[in-house]
Amino acid sequence: MRHEGFLTSWNDDRGFGRIESTQGGEPIFLHISAWPRGAGRPSLNQAITFEIEVGPKGKRARSVRLIQTRQAPNPPRRSARAARAQWGTATLFAIPAFLLLYVVISMVWRLPMWVAGLYVVSSVVTFIVYAVDKSAASTNAQRTPEITLHALALVGGWPGALLAQQFLRHKSTKQEFRQTFWVTVLLNLAGLVVLASPLRQSLIG
Repeated sequence: MRHEGFLTSWNDDRGFGRIESTQGGEPIFLHISAWPRGAGRPSLNQAITFEIEVGPKGKRARSVRLIQTRQAPNPPRRSARAARAQWGTATLFAIPAFLLLYVVISMVWRLPMWVAGLYVVSSVVTFIVYAVDKSAASTNAQRTPEITLHALALVGGWPGALLAQQFLRHKSTKQEFRQTFWVTVLLNLAGLVVLASPLRQSLIG
């Protein structure tokens, strides 16, 4: 059975909010995973339809659909949202660009195999930490500090962080976090070049 309502609260960083049903009653919990893909980020007072399921924490919405209103959408805001979504997808090209850079560095300076292993392990661990943090955000559990996420990116887990941001839709819109994240990526790449190049010997000496 589908219900109608309005999104009356939304925490974009944590990825959840509350719906007021037109039939009244207690507010219904909404997690970002129930939001329709391709519909942009949720915003307050959006009219929606949804189904209700009962979980461990009580009632929550699922299978959310937007209700098309007669009011014309705001073109500038809509364009900005579309641009952010396109930019988020474009950032994934940083990974193949990094792989190309890594191959070139390996051919020129012969990187040891453990460096590649470090990137793979760090990326897997970082992706898992992002997933755990997103789950904690939806259940109001203890969150992973942002400094921990940045530290994991700095030591080589940034490819996994990029994949988590895009496919888990977590930490993908907070501008301050994203700016710091890209600083850690640049520092990591700079460190890789320095440690692999002859500059390392001059620094040690």
